[in-house]
Amino acid sequence: MRFFITLTVIVFNVLDAWSQGNVSNLSLEECVQIGLENNLELQRSVLNQENNQANLMEAKGQRYPSLSMTSSYNYSWGRALDNVTNDYLPSSSFGSAGFSVRSNVSLFSGGRINNSINQAAVDLETGELNVEATKNNITLNIVNLFVNVVFAKEQVNVAKSQLEVTSNQLERTRKLVEVGALPISDQYDLEAQNATSNMELTNAQNNLRLAKLNLMQAIQIPYEEEFDVSVPDLEAENYLIGEHSVNEVYAIALALMPEVKAAQLGIESAEYGVKMAKGAYYPTLGFGANASTNFNELYKDVVPFWEQFDGNLSEVIGVNLNIPIFSNLSNKANLQRAKVQKKLSKINVKEVQNRLRQDIETAYTNALSAKQSYESSLLRVSSLNEAFRMAQKRFEVGMINAVDFQVAQNNLFNAQADLLQAKYQYIFSVKVLDFYVGNPLTL
Repeated sequence: MRFFITLTVIVFNVLDAWSQGNVSNLSLEECVQIGLENNLELQRSVLNQENNQANLMEAKGQRYPSLSMTSSYNYSWGRALDNVTNDYLPSSSFGSAGFSVRSNVSLFSGGRINNSINQAAVDLETGELNVEATKNNITLNIVNLFVNVVFAKEQVNVAKSQLEVTSNQLERTRKLVEVGALPISDQYDLEAQNATSNMELTNAQNNLRLAKLNLMQAIQIPYEEEFDVSVPDLEAENYLIGEHSVNEVYAIALALMPEVKAAQLGIESAEYGVKMAKGAYYPTLGFGANASTNFNELYKDVVPFWEQFDGNLSEVIGVNLNIPIFSNLSNKANLQRAKVQKKLSKINVKEVQNRLRQDIETAYTNALSAKQSYESSLLRVSSLNEAFRMAQKRFEVGMINAVDFQVAQNNLFNAQADLLQAKYQYIFSVKVLDFYVGNPLTL
């Protein structure tokens, strides 16, 4: 109970902060909570569950007797039928009233009532699993977009560092050119490189703005210029692919993923549909009861109102047996459709399983590739960083020109960008694999 209270407080705090426009430092958990709260597809799934609950209630209600009451009042003039004596009366005007109560209950329906209840119960459980699957898909998408924002922010930092180095070297070169220590061509080369670094920073900032926009749209909040996320401490070394093989991850996911369970329940629901269609071939047996009475104003002076109601009371009970002989092939057609639906449900299970297996294979392959790229990029950045440091010193003492310095700088910048890309691709792929084995989606 304490857990649910704590969770509720967190959710309300998050939503309250968002409603007050405090979106400048959202964590991943806050983004997920806001996204789940605002997602219209999820709200639609929840509302569909209310329909499923109504369907189950209606199916269970078929077990109970029905009860209806009718009453009427008629005013007649001219030649009319006396509802008491059933004789035609001469031209006259009078009022009459009637009252009846009717009840029916099904005694045997070929199992259709029980099967409809079972099918509705399965559909309700399927709906709950579909809601969970929708939540998982939304969360996975938000995690991916959140990681993209973090990646874009680091790209901006790298571009700023690149621009800072270029700007410092340009300022130093201008001074050396003024005293004649370096040719003016070196200044022009660095000015061009500085402009390129400015453009790369602008591109990185635009990419960050676009990544933020994608995340804001995913959690369905209006665009805010001050929107930002809190960057967690993400080190690739802290994320491990795990000891499970692809087949092992797939086997675990088959037992855990709600979309797989929902698809399998679809077959069970279709089986009840087949049973209901077969039940239409069986006779049905029902029990009914009816009580009715009436009152005629022509006799109100002779027989009072309540005495007429009591004297005209008619009570009937009966058993109804309906034996289907020929239904214009509708029963046969319904059974055929039900069998086709069962086959389609089996195909849907295969599709869901294949899609799950492919997603796991893709995530596993991406994780391995990104890990190898990350490890290679680490060595490459380390080597190029040292190469750039040496190139910078040599450039400062005039041993290399500005073009060679730019080449070393660009090589380092590209290597750093590749390293970041591999790092975040690896982290996200590992989290996807963790998700498929039942671990929480947190960074």
